[in-house]
Amino acid sequence: MDYITIATFLLFTLMVAVVSYFRTRNQDLSHSTGYFLAGRSLSWYVIAGSLFLTNISAEQMTGLNGNAFASGACVMAWETIAAAAMVAMALFFLPRYLKSGITTIPQFLELRYGRTMRTIASFIFLYALIVAFLPFVLYAGAITLGQLFNVSGMLGVSEQMALWIMVIALGVVGGCYAVFGGLKAVAVSDTINGIGLMLGGFMIPLLALYKLGGSSVAAGWRILLDNAPERLQAAGLGPGAEVPWHTLFTGMLVIQVFYWCTNQAIVQRTFAAKDLAEGQKGVLFAALLKMLGVAMLVLPGIIAWHMHQRGLINVPLKELGSTGEMVLAKDLAYPLLVRHVLPPWLTGFFGAVMFGAVLSSFNSGLNSMSTLFSLDIYKQMIRKNAPDSEVVVAGKIFGTVLIVVCILIAPAIGQADGLFTLMRKAIAVISIPIFAVILMGVMSRRAPALGGYIALPAGMLFFCYFNFIRDNDFFFFKLHWLHMAGLNLLLMMGIMAVVRWLRPLKEPYVQVASGLVDIADWKYARHASWGILLLLLIIYTVFSRIGVIETGDALVRNVLLILAATTGLYVCGHLLLNRMARRNGTAKKQGKRY
Repeated sequence: MDYITIATFLLFTLMVAVVSYFRTRNQDLSHSTGYFLAGRSLSWYVIAGSLFLTNISAEQMTGLNGNAFASGACVMAWETIAAAAMVAMALFFLPRYLKSGITTIPQFLELRYGRTMRTIASFIFLYALIVAFLPFVLYAGAITLGQLFNVSGMLGVSEQMALWIMVIALGVVGGCYAVFGGLKAVAVSDTINGIGLMLGGFMIPLLALYKLGGSSVAAGWRILLDNAPERLQAAGLGPGAEVPWHTLFTGMLVIQVFYWCTNQAIVQRTFAAKDLAEGQKGVLFAALLKMLGVAMLVLPGIIAWHMHQRGLINVPLKELGSTGEMVLAKDLAYPLLVRHVLPPWLTGFFGAVMFGAVLSSFNSGLNSMSTLFSLDIYKQMIRKNAPDSEVVVAGKIFGTVLIVVCILIAPAIGQADGLFTLMRKAIAVISIPIFAVILMGVMSRRAPALGGYIALPAGMLFFCYFNFIRDNDFFFFKLHWLHMAGLNLLLMMGIMAVVRWLRPLKEPYVQVASGLVDIADWKYARHASWGILLLLLIIYTVFSRIGVIETGDALVRNVLLILAATTGLYVCGHLLLNRMARRNGTAKKQGKRY
């Protein structure tokens, strides 16, 4: 690593820190609304940038590209189906959240089910963030930046020691943003880093195709089409697919709706919107970015596979801690590709962008955990009469302790075969149960809390037993783990439906408007949603056997299919969205739940 690389890295990183400081220095962080919700002042572009960068960090760049290296383009479902879930967030969930004026998802559950449900949900979310999210962010960032800057060679230490050094550095710096800057500092730094990540992220596949094609992007793309074109197949076909196409309609969709509609670490940005219209614009624009992000989250992994096959990069073997089996270290594919294709002066800039992306996910998660602990545990269970300033201090102390815990956990993740899938499975333990309880609370006004108390432990035990112990062997059937997640939702909804039938609430729940936020819809929300769903359809059409990976001229077939599918999608969606609009309008007039 030369001085140019170091200089560009420090320059961009310092610029982000300075801008974030000047944009937030007058922010009042002594009270909970200012510290945890940025004073409910975020504009749509800040929300979009923060959502995008909170999600797309090193664990996405490294982990998802690693899965694409091993399995091909079918793993893009983790990005594309997210866009459909974000449409549901903008049109269905966000209006209800902002109407209640909540700060956390557990607070929403308290309003619907009672204080006990809020406490249970807070502990579940803390588990998800501590065990199944933040350590993965640190580990992925550490191996990506460690390989990019060759930290072990530069410092003359082992790879394991370099990993610890990077984990500690990322944990400490990210914690400073979240603990001392609050949500506003997190969101501002996210927006700046998001611009850099878009530039750097889309630059990588272009430079990689240029290298693969022998100084020609077109020649590199032709190699992808001519050699193993099945790796560009968007819908997972065959029994060995990492994400089979039929799972898109079961567990994949369910997990995505949980993540984008009910996950505290994500939705907290939308709670800080100036009004509903700004929140909807931010969520829908972030959905667009998610689909465009396939070019930097999946395509580089496929290119890395071709480069590995041709000897341009060498992805090493690693030993799995559980079995001792030697496998390709697929999570190293992306950082090795980046180091191979970037010139020194761009390596520093991209390293700074990745550094910012890691910090974004980490400090966003820390801010969410501090929020959950301060408002849902400390304020509710430990010091009910604590003033706002004390609640904020408690959140800062809790966040500081968690930094140490996450740093200690992160290096152990390297023993698994693929961090991205492992992270998703760990989150699925709690994501389906929480989502089921929220969904039932929204769908039924007479569903009692008792149903949730029974279904929550049943759902978590069901998934842990059949996924981790029986390896998805559901009695006489061997199911994909995503189908098991979808089956888990059906089980929980069934339990709560039975309880609702046997012990319904005496009086139906009525959501009360807080008046804190203007909840008038953005007038183009449905139009934008249509555009996003259409783009989703086009992506799966183009990257299919009737699209670019089919031999011969497929232009006519593509056009005809897109026209036919668009017509069908328009008819079905028009009926659905109009029904939702009529229902919401009726609810507003009658003062009922919205």
